[in-house]
Amino acid sequence: MVTTGTRRPTRLRPAPAAPVRSAAVPVVLLATDADRLHDEVDAALADDTTTVHRVRSGREVIPAVKQLDPDLVVLDLQIGNMGGMATCLSLRSEEGAGRLERRAILMLLDRTADVFLARRADADGWLVKPLDAFRIRRAAEALLAGAEYHEGTAVAEPPAQQDEAPEFEAPEFEAPEFEAPEFEAPEPTASETTEATTDADDTVATEADNAEAAEA
Repeated sequence: MVTTGTRRPTRLRPAPAAPVRSAAVPVVLLATDADRLHDEVDAALADDTTTVHRVRSGREVIPAVKQLDPDLVVLDLQIGNMGGMATCLSLRSEEGAGRLERRAILMLLDRTADVFLARRADADGWLVKPLDAFRIRRAAEALLAGAEYHEGTAVAEPPAQQDEAPEFEAPEFEAPEFEAPEFEAPEPTASETTEATTDADDTVATEADNAEAAEA
């Protein structure tokens, strides 16, 4: 069931045709089961130049898009049995298959940590609750103009596996050449020279005595 900003419901028809409207009057389709959120978006966007329609579940979005041909689709992250992310992916799938024309999608997130979900779903823009009329209008105007509108900081995804660090090769170590110092014998002292001469003389005398004794 689709409702407009006047709160009067209109049932989807089985063989819808895109409504004839002025290109200057954008049509917005809001998917949310929260009445308070609908009131905020409707109050911010619905006026003489913009029409806001509403569905209460994600499953109703594609049939409503085929019937209404909206310029902007606004998806609450939590909607019934089919969340905003799944609904956005479903819309992008239909567009990729050529069954729907691509259109701007704005997601309404519950917290900043949900930003990566909006990115994964290929949304053109997102707002983080709580909302206010000024931000809703700014986001809608940006997307209707063909631009993007992003709020919050995306939570970092797990980093890609880094290349293994190169193996460490220790530099070759060359031991310095060692040259042993030359050894010089100390010169004998005077007493050592006298003792050596005396020993030599005694040895010569002994040998002479032995020779004489042998001749006798």
